[in-house]
Amino acid sequence: MGGLLALSRLIDRINETIGKGVSWLILAAVIISAANAVIRKVFNISSNAWLEAQWYLYGAAFLLAAAYTLKQNEHIRIDIVYGAFSRRVQHWIDLFGHVVFLLPFVGLMLYLLGPFVMRSYHSGEMSTNAGGLMLWPAKALLLIGFSQMFAQGVSEIIKKIAVMRGLIEDPFPATGHHGLDPIAKEEGL
Repeated sequence: MGGLLALSRLIDRINETIGKGVSWLILAAVIISAANAVIRKVFNISSNAWLEAQWYLYGAAFLLAAAYTLKQNEHIRIDIVYGAFSRRVQHWIDLFGHVVFLLPFVGLMLYLLGPFVMRSYHSGEMSTNAGGLMLWPAKALLLIGFSQMFAQGVSEIIKKIAVMRGLIEDPFPATGHHGLDPIAKEEGL
């Protein structure tokens, strides 16, 4: 299990570095958007490339930070239901969800995205908008983002098993949204 935990720490470190790093892409998208709006209003000119660059940057930030969101335990779940269970049951729910839903879905996406991206790359696919950008980089971001999510799913499974076996401490011992235990909060703990 030691080797798997080392792999999990490596995956976590990579996805954390990427997740934190891509936050700057949102700022870049906002700057491009503002500059494009000013140029369009002042000089009455615009470019589809700048408009597409905005959604490339936003999409890249979203896709490349998704695995980091899973690592931070900030992904979407129904906390009202989930929080009602003991932490042991929550671990089983998470493990079940990762093995039965997350990995098969992400695996299917990777299987389908590989040829999709390669066809776009080999054909030199371009946007249908005049002056638009190449499309394969945006499609490649999908492949990269889902690859990160698959790796993070494997890391989460490793950590769940290790926590349940008592090999590591629970990184999120409290329940509820953002680590707040609603029962403990209610009881003043």
